[in-house]
Amino acid sequence: MNEMTNSHLLVQEFEYEEPSTIAEVVALLTQYGDKARVLAGGTDLLVQMKIERVRPQMLVSLGKVPGLSKIEAQEDGLHIGARTSIRAIRFAPEVRLNYHALAEACASFSTTQIQFMGTIGGNLCNASPASDCAPALIVLGAQLGLAGPNGERRVPVEDFFSGPGKTVLQKGELLVSIIVPPRFAHPWTGSAFLKTSRVVADIAKANAAVMLERDGERITGCRLAFGSVAPTPLRARRAEALLTSQVFHHDLVMQAAQIASEEISPIDDVRSTAWYRREIVKVMTHDGLYRAWERAGGQESGRVRERESGGWLDASASAIHSGGNGHEPREIEPVARSIHLDSRFPRREIALTINGTKYRLSVATNDLLLNVIRENLELTGAKYGCGIGECCSCTVQMNGKPVLSCLVLAISADGSEIVTVEGLQKPTGELDPLQESFIEYAAAQCGYCTPGILMTAKSLLNENPSPTEDEVRDYLKGNLCRCTGYASIVRAVMARP
Repeated sequence: MNEMTNSHLLVQEFEYEEPSTIAEVVALLTQYGDKARVLAGGTDLLVQMKIERVRPQMLVSLGKVPGLSKIEAQEDGLHIGARTSIRAIRFAPEVRLNYHALAEACASFSTTQIQFMGTIGGNLCNASPASDCAPALIVLGAQLGLAGPNGERRVPVEDFFSGPGKTVLQKGELLVSIIVPPRFAHPWTGSAFLKTSRVVADIAKANAAVMLERDGERITGCRLAFGSVAPTPLRARRAEALLTSQVFHHDLVMQAAQIASEEISPIDDVRSTAWYRREIVKVMTHDGLYRAWERAGGQESGRVRERESGGWLDASASAIHSGGNGHEPREIEPVARSIHLDSRFPRREIALTINGTKYRLSVATNDLLLNVIRENLELTGAKYGCGIGECCSCTVQMNGKPVLSCLVLAISADGSEIVTVEGLQKPTGELDPLQESFIEYAAAQCGYCTPGILMTAKSLLNENPSPTEDEVRDYLKGNLCRCTGYASIVRAVMARP
């Protein structure tokens, strides 16, 4: 009997390793070569594996390698670990204060859940022509720290991409850090990032990043970079040359925008047309230059105004810590599924704390957290939806953060604290105030998406107890509701006592 791909499952089997040092990662990548893939956030890799575009024999997780998730100012610039989440970079004070283009790129990045799960290293190593982080890092002059069997080396971000989905990483090499030079944090330097897409959480039709250095009314330095308009993110060097050493004025900006639109090489695809991409590049170049120029003059200093939210977002990074119940972990027998009966790889034992109860479970390396929660534990609140991270119906909280359980390997969640929608209800049966608010404001219609929305909204309220409407809409932008009940949902979240 032929097995058909199901986006809810990972059909293929693979070995799984969690090394604890960079040297061990490099050794595994060297040993397995093209048969291995690095697992960081997994938000793209697991999708590609589900639809069988890639079939690695080995996944090398970075989850236990220390030092890859930090943001640290050093003498040669701001060092960002490759496993640092997009969300962490978006709200890092140093980034928001001095590197506006990068903060705005992270803010425009997909959904809230993907921002929490996705990593900057993964975004770059995917080598998508539509990468949001790449143009911002290019105009900021960032370099990448690579570690490999022959030692360490640095590569400018603009030289890292060799084609769609391709990079200059050599066999056994690993991206470990991103270094942004300090000179772009100068008071008379400004940067900006702009993006246009079909919907707010979609991949870019086109994006643009701008950096300007000014001396009075004169442009002393300039960088322009664009994404989703060529096989790789690219700089518009002719437009840069036109602008540099010139007095900033409207006609100059319009001329530069025209030249930039001629330097790109867009195509027609499912997201846009080449004609539209050239036209929107003109607009984004114009708007980006003006915004960067104002920032280089001291306007909007100190914080980045996040355009899609309409206001300042200063959410804290507070986490939820669900305590255990003091009992011994419960042993849970695995649910037999035909897809795993003939597994070539031994099952692994993991420990999870779910809604305050500790469990020990036997899982296959390709078991997803969503399947374990629903099938092994019969907690069916988290829903199967798209299976590829686009609907957010499967959202649960993992270690206090909203994640897509359809894109989390159960084995990689070992030791984590999970809260599902069932965990919002108190032991006495009393509903959470947020659930009560959803009932009062008729925020649930068919109800299929409601558990995911509740878990996402609960995370928002744990971070920011009094969000504005714009902040609610931004945080929930990835949670799809086919009944189109968004207005009632927003009212329910804001009215929660």
